[in-house]
Amino acid sequence: MIIGNIHHPECAGLSPVLLQAVILAVKANPQKCDPGRYDLQGDDIYMNVMRLSTQPAQSKKAELHEKFIDIQILLEGEEIIHYGVTGSTRKCDAWHKEDDYQLCAEIAGQQQVVLEPGMFAIFFPGEPHKPCVQGTQSAEIKKTVVKVNHALLA
Repeated sequence: MIIGNIHHPECAGLSPVLLQAVILAVKANPQKCDPGRYDLQGDDIYMNVMRLSTQPAQSKKAELHEKFIDIQILLEGEEIIHYGVTGSTRKCDAWHKEDDYQLCAEIAGQQQVVLEPGMFAIFFPGEPHKPCVQGTQSAEIKKTVVKVNHALLA
């Protein structure tokens, strides 16, 4: 997991591919986009813009990906993301290969990061993350998740 800020993404020590993905997303101006999918570089780099309500942690499951890296960029509100290291998931559902995700009920040794607008968190394949967790109460947020095909880093 890597965290950074869209105003200074070069300070996060990103690979050229991930830095370019953040720059492409920022140039697409997701703050002004309606919810939906936006291709940034075909099917290899795209973003999903979302408006969501944060929820209690116990009502959510962690997600894993195998093919895509997630760059979660918070645009509005405050969001807590629970996460863990590779191999820390427990009680997992079946893989959904065609949609590149698996849901898991637990993260052993769970950590958390609090995102404010302009911050991003990057999760690599195999790194569990549970986004949209609420703080003291539920709140509306707007975010974009940039999906980057992991094969681009090879």
